[in-house]
Amino acid sequence: MNQRLAQIQERLEQALAPSLCELQDDSAAHKGHAGAASGAGHYSLTIVSQKFEGLNRISRHRLVYDAVGDMMHSEIHALVIRAFCPSETPT
Repeated sequence: MNQRLAQIQERLEQALAPSLCELQDDSAAHKGHAGAASGAGHYSLTIVSQKFEGLNRISRHRLVYDAVGDMMHSEIHALVIRAFCPSETPT
């Protein structure tokens, strides 16, 4: 796992205590894209956390963005988020 991916994963684990946190670096698929030129990465995330219980999708995404904070727009160009609470099943 590269250092940036490890840092994102660590922040998510500290902030959200997920039971599942699958983070994938999709940057290679976006070569030549304007956002990739800056060096920021493209990522996909599937995360399950009790902290998402009772929250709508937008509120869940806000918690994820809060967790990675300053990395957005400097280290992370795009982040696809699939956020679930434990009573839901990721598909």
